[in-house]
Amino acid sequence: MRIRIDSKVSGDFDALVVGIFSDDINLPELLDDKTKELVNKFRELGSAAKPLDSDNSIYPEGGPANRLLVIGAGKKTDFKLSFARNLAGTAARQLRKKGAKKIAFALPFGELDAAAVAQVYAEGIVLSTFDPGTYRTGEGKEEKILEDVVFLSDQKVIKDALERGVVFGEAANFSRSLAHEPGNNMYPELLAEEARKMAETYGLEFDALDKKRLEEGGFKAILAVGQGSAHEPRMIVLKYKGAGENEPYFGLVGKGITFDSGGISIKPADGMGDMKMDMSGGAWVIGAMRILAQLKPKINVLGIVPAAENMPSSNAYRPGDVIGSLEGKTIEVINTDAEGRIVLADGLTYARQLGATKLVDLATLTGAMVIALGYAAPGIFGTNDEFSRKFLDTTEKAGEKAWQLPLFPEYSEQIKSSIADIMNTGGRAGGSCTAAAFLKEFTGDLPWIHIDIAGIAYTEGEKPYLAKGSSGYIIRSLVDFVLAHA
Repeated sequence: MRIRIDSKVSGDFDALVVGIFSDDINLPELLDDKTKELVNKFRELGSAAKPLDSDNSIYPEGGPANRLLVIGAGKKTDFKLSFARNLAGTAARQLRKKGAKKIAFALPFGELDAAAVAQVYAEGIVLSTFDPGTYRTGEGKEEKILEDVVFLSDQKVIKDALERGVVFGEAANFSRSLAHEPGNNMYPELLAEEARKMAETYGLEFDALDKKRLEEGGFKAILAVGQGSAHEPRMIVLKYKGAGENEPYFGLVGKGITFDSGGISIKPADGMGDMKMDMSGGAWVIGAMRILAQLKPKINVLGIVPAAENMPSSNAYRPGDVIGSLEGKTIEVINTDAEGRIVLADGLTYARQLGATKLVDLATLTGAMVIALGYAAPGIFGTNDEFSRKFLDTTEKAGEKAWQLPLFPEYSEQIKSSIADIMNTGGRAGGSCTAAAFLKEFTGDLPWIHIDIAGIAYTEGEKPYLAKGSSGYIIRSLVDFVLAHA
């Protein structure tokens, strides 16, 4: 898909999208007089008065496009980046469903920075093209692809921002596609292969430690989680070197459980199929590394994905087992379904061994996070107040949400074991907090943030701007946070 700017809509476009504020009658100057007249007619009739109201289109004869779609942008005073992303995505997704392949956009910028808005517009359009129906056949397989997108503008800064938004959007869709693959087509070896191909395409260093190298290296935690599966675990390593050879790394670590049955502590059948997306944190890290490789910032970044499949078998680790870790700490296994924090333990330790001096991990870690924050935002935990505040500032600027939760000493007390160093769960009370306290044990004294994306990694239902399934949410903020340290 191509996104570009033009000062006028020319050619055979399937649709022109015009966004209007409910409290501002001004329209983009570059619109032709006939289009302005039609848009004002919509306004007089009360159409597009509500935010994201897009059920307003006509087929004007002799107009600049075959269809004119007017979409509500809400109040100018309430206009935010998060809404702008959804605005463009809603219009693009609706028109693409109707077969549009060439769309022109005349969308408002409000009082916000034009480049920032343009970037999220491009992100929203690209994100809206994600199709989860990869395995449909026959009529259900009909492909409706956007080929050409034009923004009505004569500002070069808009052009650069749109291109940047495409980079973010396409990488997020790549991550979503990885997370969406069913377990029979996405196990640790195949995830490593997808990461290898991406690294080769975009010029990243790649490595993947197989079972033999994991055993030789003392990665006892990830090996324990993966031992119940026929598919052996992998420790995936991606390196981007944008600074000097001797400069430290910014470490990104993503949970890569390609399928989570719960192991011996098996999950209920209802909803278990969604556990193919339990590697979303790992997929997000792979996508983030792809973006960084394209943007080429002056910083060294490590992307670590501890990948395993958590299955019950005669070889599976059990509740009551005591296992080791790369860090050297021993773990009493209380619940085999609390496996994500165990593989992340080795991932975080390995990132430190490879030279990371700052750490961020992402994981669909706890159902307790969904109870705490629902599906609105991920929860974050951190060991450095300045580091955490900077991340929260980044999410706001990126038009995304996050909410910080505490790491009180009491949570560390809750996971102390009587026979090992720590337990892998402290019970239901404060479940997300005790999970974060567990991970903290493997971060040394480094600035570290844990992002629990359990509630936002995928959507249960279709939205006007987003397909049901994997969301790609928070990847933009993650990359911007790394860039802020470049």
